[in-house]
Amino acid sequence: MSLFDGILSTTMPLDRLAVNVLHRVADAGSDAPAVVFIHGNVSSSLFWQPLMLALPQSVRAYAIDLRGFGDTETKPVDATRGLRDFSDDVFETVTALGLGDVHLVGWSMGGGVAMQYALDHPVLSLTLESPVSPYGFGGTALDGTRLTDDDAGTGGGGANQEFVASLAAHDTSRDNPLAAFAVYTSSYVAPGFASDHVDTWVESMLTTATGPSNYPGDAAASENWPGFAAGRNGVLNTMVPGYFDVSGIVDLAAKPRILWVRGAQDAIVSDASYFDINYLGQVGVIPGWPGESVAPAQQMIAQTRAVFDRYAANGGEYHELLLENCGHSPHLEHQDEFADALLAHIASANSV
Repeated sequence: MSLFDGILSTTMPLDRLAVNVLHRVADAGSDAPAVVFIHGNVSSSLFWQPLMLALPQSVRAYAIDLRGFGDTETKPVDATRGLRDFSDDVFETVTALGLGDVHLVGWSMGGGVAMQYALDHPVLSLTLESPVSPYGFGGTALDGTRLTDDDAGTGGGGANQEFVASLAAHDTSRDNPLAAFAVYTSSYVAPGFASDHVDTWVESMLTTATGPSNYPGDAAASENWPGFAAGRNGVLNTMVPGYFDVSGIVDLAAKPRILWVRGAQDAIVSDASYFDINYLGQVGVIPGWPGESVAPAQQMIAQTRAVFDRYAANGGEYHELLLENCGHSPHLEHQDEFADALLAHIASANSV
């Protein structure tokens, strides 16, 4: 892997699987609060390196590769458990590291993993960066109600197969519009953002294990538009509404403070997401859309805000940080602002 100076990589053989963890050289032996970073879909812990190095020694920083990503062992993902295969792996890793209760930072799908973790285990705080809606990805009305009993238009069947093939082929080219580089520049960051580490981000994306048990997962036929429904295996099916719903965080007895960070130009998680099949039908990219009364676009931001408002009404606290000129990756695009907000959030949680 492309490790930055000051970052170490350790693969830990655990009961569930062998998990790879990044940590900072300078953190060895520290008893400072632990911050655990959880990456998103089609990525790995490599994406966290600049932020980890930018943080002061008042915290310890760890980044975990989820199963089938980075240098963690590839094992099947049981989507019928939602994101629990991932969150259980994270918990076993945190336990093996002897970290106790931690501050969790989850990006995109990793935000869903973090929310699931918080439902099952105590955490000191949650920082959710461009998180998947608490009701999953696609196929729900504003209140989280499933649109169809089979979650039509969600899950593994929605992946672009040419993109999947490019991942499997480890395509590093910059002229293929459906390879990792093009997807990173068009979807992970806002237009105009430049990074000196693009090759590392592409390398990270290409560690994604592909297939029906990993990314994107399997699919089933459906009588509902657009003709496919959720499968039972693999990454994209973990976030379908029939298997994933973490809105129960509003009822946690002990509610960690939540920092919600998002970019105003996020193309992936938004109320008009180009990764939502129903939205693509609405704008005419996919033909035959049956209309808003049958297949409305998912209001991802509105859903998340509604759940967090209920969280606050039930005694919790959350703060929303919206960053302009920012896409799906605030920790890359606005690193200093993200780091400052994270540190203030951790300090406020530690003062309780």
